Amino acid sequence: MFTGFNSEVVNPKTALTQINSIEWQHLGAELVFTQARSGKYLSFWWELAEEYGLSNEQVIGTSLEEVFTPVEQQAYKQKIRQALKRRLPEQCYCLFECQGQSFAFELVISPILPARGEPCSVLGIGHLLSEAEMSLFSHSRLPAPLYSYQKLLTQISRKIRRSLDLQTIWQQTVDNLGQALGVSRCLILSYSPNTEKLKVEAEYLQPDISSMLGQTIDKQSELYFEQAIQSRQAIAVDLLGPDSYQQKSVLVVSTAYKNEGNTLICLQQCDRYRSWTAMELELVQELAEQVGTASAHAKLYQELEQTSIRAEEASRLKSDFLANTSHELRTPLNGIIGFLKLVIEGVADNADEQLEFLQEAYKSSLHLLDLINDVLDIAKIEAGKMDLELTDVELEDLFENVDNLTHTQAEQKNLNFQIKYPATLTPVIIYGNYKRLLQVMLNLVGNAIKFTHEGGVIVSAELSKKKVRYHGREFPGMVKISVADTGIGVSLEKQDKLFENFFQVDGSRTKAYGGTGLGLAISQKLVEAMGGNISFYSMGEGLGSTVTFTVPLSHLPVIKTAD
Repeated sequence: MFTGFNSEVVNPKTALTQINSIEWQHLGAELVFTQARSGKYLSFWWELAEEYGLSNEQVIGTSLEEVFTPVEQQAYKQKIRQALKRRLPEQCYCLFECQGQSFAFELVISPILPARGEPCSVLGIGHLLSEAEMSLFSHSRLPAPLYSYQKLLTQISRKIRRSLDLQTIWQQTVDNLGQALGVSRCLILSYSPNTEKLKVEAEYLQPDISSMLGQTIDKQSELYFEQAIQSRQAIAVDLLGPDSYQQKSVLVVSTAYKNEGNTLICLQQCDRYRSWTAMELELVQELAEQVGTASAHAKLYQELEQTSIRAEEASRLKSDFLANTSHELRTPLNGIIGFLKLVIEGVADNADEQLEFLQEAYKSSLHLLDLINDVLDIAKIEAGKMDLELTDVELEDLFENVDNLTHTQAEQKNLNFQIKYPATLTPVIIYGNYKRLLQVMLNLVGNAIKFTHEGGVIVSAELSKKKVRYHGREFPGMVKISVADTGIGVSLEKQDKLFENFFQVDGSRTKAYGGTGLGLAISQKLVEAMGGNISFYSMGEGLGSTVTFTVPLSHLPVIKTAD
């Protein structure tokens, strides 16, 4: 059944009779018709029909392919489907062919909404473009048919879908759109919801126009940027005042994927003020949907690619780690076996020599235990099974224990070893796990001594009164503990990888100095589990290193003031 204009359900034949009997000329339009979803004409009236040897009755009941035919039939049918699906009018420019001649119309295709159910027919109202109106589009440099943007949209969309490289997608978008619409400058600007900055990622520009590529723009500096992001609609503005980039007319639209914005497309006319046509607005709006989706897919592909690279690198590092660690584990184990074998076979000449062999075996066993503990610690941390009980720890006790356990190592290498306490009148009480804090300190100080051949190692602490929150508790400040040495240092390009699991600066150092290469990774996880962070600084190879980490202060001590 068909719903007529009087909102009553009537027989389709009766409805068609009612439609045909309407005096369309009273609407003031040049072209009026109704069509079914398939494109079949239910009614038709064009004021110039007889002038071109066509009667309105000839068209009624025909399909799009027969008498009054859109050149871009697929694009035209898509407009009908969109109007019915969205239940909203669709505006477009379309070239029709009739009696061997071509006619360009500006059309509004509106769904005919029934009293019940879904719409299944549309009302089309059109205006025949004059030669003067057609000449307005010459600036757009659109391909034939001049008035149908669908072909251009399809061409650009096809090009950007062929690539998964984000920069290629952006550059092809600005190049094709900028050339097609004849603008002075076309930009792609990236942004994220958490930042107020826009960055020009890709640019098309005509000769004698200054470049904006790579520049950062404050989102709040121009209101139309924020309007485009919020509304997700094309925003057109004219800039009346002086502009550093010579802009006169601007058209900007936000691109998005799954309702999350990712870029802005910005068209700028610098040589004149420009009135953007409905066709151009719709072209940019629909292209923005394609670009948003293509950009999101390209980013996802990049992330997958990077994940794959990281996985391969992690696999390689683990293989290197296992090779190096197996060597490190065998070294003390061979020492234990060797010295015990000497004792068992009675090689020792006297009790003193026998005791010396046993002591060496004991030292090797302790070294082996340290290596195994490192491996077990990192395994626990990665599995999320390392639970720390956090309590108050006195910093002076911690430093004294570190001094007792490491001072001799420094003396044996003729290194200067200093521990500098913060100037306070009351004890510095930190919040953490004593055993794990000691493990971190011994790790950092041990590394500093190991990799330093001359000069010395300085351990110091600095207090900060800036309040922090951790695990729902507020702390009055932080203490920053630093371990600085004059050792071999680390090159700048390798410093950001030092805290990665299984990463070692190079295999030769591992063989020369020993160790698993897990110390910094373990220390980082432990410090973060106690509410702090850890950092590594070195000016380069041979220029020493400084490792700092922070821990919350349980109580704020009384600071000693200068006399």
